[in-house]
Amino acid sequence: MRIDVFTLFPETMIPYLESSILGKAQEAGLLHVLLHNIRDYTSDRHHTTDDEPYGGGGGMVMKPEPIFSAVESVLGEGINTIPLILLTPQGRVFDQKKAVDLSRYEHLAFLCGRYEGIDERVREFLVTEEISMGDYVLTGGELPVLVVIDALARQIPGVLGDADAAAKDSHAMGLLEHPHYTRPAEFRGWQVPEVLLSGNHARVETWRRQEALRRTYFRRPDLLEKLSLNATDLIFLQQLREVEKQLSDPRESES
Repeated sequence: MRIDVFTLFPETMIPYLESSILGKAQEAGLLHVLLHNIRDYTSDRHHTTDDEPYGGGGGMVMKPEPIFSAVESVLGEGINTIPLILLTPQGRVFDQKKAVDLSRYEHLAFLCGRYEGIDERVREFLVTEEISMGDYVLTGGELPVLVVIDALARQIPGVLGDADAAAKDSHAMGLLEHPHYTRPAEFRGWQVPEVLLSGNHARVETWRRQEALRRTYFRRPDLLEKLSLNATDLIFLQQLREVEKQLSDPRESES
C-alpha cells in the first residue's frame, strides 16, 4: 500500500513511521509512506501557507493554493480516484471497522490540518472524506494521521508476525481484549491465573472469551449491543449481571 501525507511538519512524523512495526512494514515493501511538505508548493518567497480569515476572528486559516498545488502535483492523474482524507474534529469518528476498510485500498492520501482550520474550498473541492479521532481538538492532524496509519497497517497481510494477531485485537471482534500475562508466574505475590498454566487449550480459550466478555461488560457495555452472541456468551453475561446485582444490593445475597 502507498500512502501520501500532506503536512506542514513532516519532521514530526518521521521517527514514528521509521520505528517498530511501521518501519519494518516499509522495509519489507508492504507499506510505503511518503511525506510531502505543503510549504514546498508555495509560490512566494516567504513560503506562506496561512492567512487571516475573511470576516475577522482569531487564528489563521490554511490557504487553498499550496494545498491544491501539492495534492495535484503528487497525485497527478490519480487525483480523482485516490481518496484524500482530512483529519478534523468535524469528521466521522474513526473506529476499527474504518481501519479495516481503509486497509483494502492500494493507495491513500491524508491531509493534516493546522491553525484555526483549512479554507473551505479545500474541503468542498479536493477532500473526499473527513475523519475525526474523537470529540476533542489537537494542534494539528499529524498525530491523528499516525494513529490511522498504524491502525490500518495492522490489517495488511504480513505486517504483523502472527497472521491472526490483528483479529485478536480489542474491537477486532467487537469485544475488548482479554488480559495478558507472561513470566514470572508469581510477581510480588500476584499469581498468573491457574488456567493459563494448565496447558489445556480448550480451558484457556474459554477463559479468554469469558474475560473478554467480562471486561467489555464492565468497561464498554455499549459494544455488546452491537454483537451477535452465542448461547454460552449470553449465559455468562447473565451470571455477571446477577453477581453485579448482588454486589450492589447485599440483601440479595442474604435471601
